[in-house]
Amino acid sequence: MTDDEVRSYLEQNGYPEHLVRGGRAGLLRRWSHFAGEVERGYPHHLEDYRNDLDLRALIRLTGLEAEAAEADARFEKLLTARHVRVWESAPGDPFWDFGYPQNAGPALIADLQREGLMPPF
Repeated sequence: MTDDEVRSYLEQNGYPEHLVRGGRAGLLRRWSHFAGEVERGYPHHLEDYRNDLDLRALIRLTGLEAEAAEADARFEKLLTARHVRVWESAPGDPFWDFGYPQNAGPALIADLQREGLMPPF
């Protein structure tokens, strides 16, 4: 999709204004930023993590997967417990819906444990 098509899709489907405004570049920038947060140790809660996974599904829907490949690789190499599905952001079994960051912060760990997705230490 072109940038105008991405913005139109986002707007027509009720996505927040900041995503519409950001368009293609904004989606890719946000996904790369998320990959960086995971590299440094994801500090947020499970709801935030799932919102970030929804962003990746949106990248697939808008045909931007090739442009997301570098951030995908950075993110994917940090996942552990790849048999655990933590979200259903897209049809099928997208890699990003399985596992959680090896270096998850205390908030994410507590939420994963509370939902039975991660065993207690």
